[in-house]
Amino acid sequence: MDRNTITGLILIFLITLAWAFFTMPTQEELEQQRLEQLRQDSLAAVMNGQPWDGGMSGNNGAEGLNGAAGSGGTGGINGTGSDPSAFLPNGTQDGFRQGDSGTIRGADPSPRTFMGVFENAGIRDTVLTVIRTPRHEFLFTNLGAGPAEITLRNYQTWDDQRVQMVRDTTRSALSLGFLSEQNYNIETSRLLFEPLFSEPVLELTEEMESLEISYRLDVDASASILYTYRFYPDQYSYDFEVTVDGLEPYMADPRVDLSWNSPLRLTEKNHPKDAMASAGYVYAGGVLEKVQLTEIGRSEERITGNINWIATRTQFFGQFIKPLNNTISASMSGEANVPMETADVAPNYLVSLQSSIANEKTLQFQLYSGPLRYYDLKDFDEHAYDVIEVGYAIIRWFADPLVRFLVIPFFTLGSTFIGNFGILIILFGVIIKLALYPLTQKSFKSIAAMKELQPQMQEIKEKFKDNPQKQQKATMDLYKKAKVNPLGGCLPMLLQFPILITLFYFLQNSMLMRQESFLWASDLSAPDYIFQLPFAIPFLGDQIAGFVLLMTGAMFLQMKVSGGMSGAAPSAPGTPNMKAFQYIMPFILLFVFNNFASGLSLYYLVYNVLSAAQQFYVNKKKSPSLALDADQGSQRKNKASLGTGGSKS
Repeated sequence: MDRNTITGLILIFLITLAWAFFTMPTQEELEQQRLEQLRQDSLAAVMNGQPWDGGMSGNNGAEGLNGAAGSGGTGGINGTGSDPSAFLPNGTQDGFRQGDSGTIRGADPSPRTFMGVFENAGIRDTVLTVIRTPRHEFLFTNLGAGPAEITLRNYQTWDDQRVQMVRDTTRSALSLGFLSEQNYNIETSRLLFEPLFSEPVLELTEEMESLEISYRLDVDASASILYTYRFYPDQYSYDFEVTVDGLEPYMADPRVDLSWNSPLRLTEKNHPKDAMASAGYVYAGGVLEKVQLTEIGRSEERITGNINWIATRTQFFGQFIKPLNNTISASMSGEANVPMETADVAPNYLVSLQSSIANEKTLQFQLYSGPLRYYDLKDFDEHAYDVIEVGYAIIRWFADPLVRFLVIPFFTLGSTFIGNFGILIILFGVIIKLALYPLTQKSFKSIAAMKELQPQMQEIKEKFKDNPQKQQKATMDLYKKAKVNPLGGCLPMLLQFPILITLFYFLQNSMLMRQESFLWASDLSAPDYIFQLPFAIPFLGDQIAGFVLLMTGAMFLQMKVSGGMSGAAPSAPGTPNMKAFQYIMPFILLFVFNNFASGLSLYYLVYNVLSAAQQFYVNKKKSPSLALDADQGSQRKNKASLGTGGSKS
């Protein structure tokens, strides 16, 4: 064996020795391996349906989960210090529970919550059931005995997915809560009920009258909770009943809370706008209370007394719960963890009802999961549509009947004859303009009259430029002689204001406009951006909407035709130049309307074009008396000029 071979073998031996030394597991790693083996043993026992003794079987001298060998131990399953689920792999602890003898059984995939005698009431497999109706597709789970998903079959999100209202949950979004006799907070959404049906898929057709399903939770042989749901083919609402039997000995208090524990999912492309429209509601005693966030934070409110209904909503969809029994109170809360204007905003609005089972063992509720359409909501409850903003509170007495009895019937009936809502908006703009014609005509005549008096008013200003009091008196005498009211154009405009504000709110929030297209606008409930800017402009953004540009142009045209704001006299020294302001106004509205619904911009485009045409027509029909006065004034001015010129010659 040559020297090189011997040297190589020695180096290999040294490298192997060094490798073994540096890769030897530490005491902590050995302990981790031991615990990993125990985890594997526990899983094997669970899968085989066998009890697991914590690793002590046949192990008299080794350390097990019950502590050190021979110590008797206080840290294992049979001791008092350890939760056996802690020895399961990460992500699986929540799927298992400890039985009376330490057996871990497959059960609740929710986070562990000790609930005393209710802990073992629902140890069974999770069962999912699909329920299809003409309007819904529900995914029901026996984990809480309620809907984990609610899909609207006739509505899509902005990216062409079916609207799924319930946000990410694997248990029932509906939960009944109460305090147990052992002072545990019981939530039925964490308990596995027994389905009283066997079909994995149930379908309700148009020909069927209704479909009913039930779940039962047996606390013991004489105590149970029964949930019953009843669905109808032509409604977004469905019935829900809770029947308790023999539960009183296990309850510290007869009060129970029915909660909707899953926030609604946002469905629109403009998440911030969808989030800003979201809110929680309680309607009680004819008063609508609301929790709505505008910034990061949390808000909560509790209303006591008999409650008519509670609700949460997004921009176009809502979830309502209406109790049919007497109630004690209702709560609503909202929470936002990111600014409302950010793209990933997702505010959480939750609502709950408190009732009592002291005198009534069956609690009945009516639920609504669907679009915020007037007629669907009206079928559910007369006041459910109150969650839709139709104007300022001070004009709600006017705006609400206008929307319910004129605007909505027009678009609903019109859509059966004219399939395009853009054309309907144009026709509606014409009808509103004709309806307001008596008011606008008087206003435009006043504007035209004031415009014709401008030469005489300018003469008065020049003649009495050093005496404001005489200037004002002469101006008022001119108004009186010409039978012109300088404020005549203001009152008619003020009378139109409630109508314009109502339509401003309605066309932005109406479900009728959602995903309806017209020309280049693919959705009349959203902005119709046609230009992408290489930079962002404050308050405007980096995109410009098409109908807003046309609306701005129409406003410029109207201002040009009117020739000045109400035809007012030239501004006095030190006062703002109103004429300059009115030409700036269209630019201001360009910034304001750019991110509003395109249907709203289309309506105001039509309204401004018609207003410009009406003003142009009125200007052409000058008042004879005013025209004569204007001619006389012009003749006097010409004579004065000739007289001055003659004297100089």
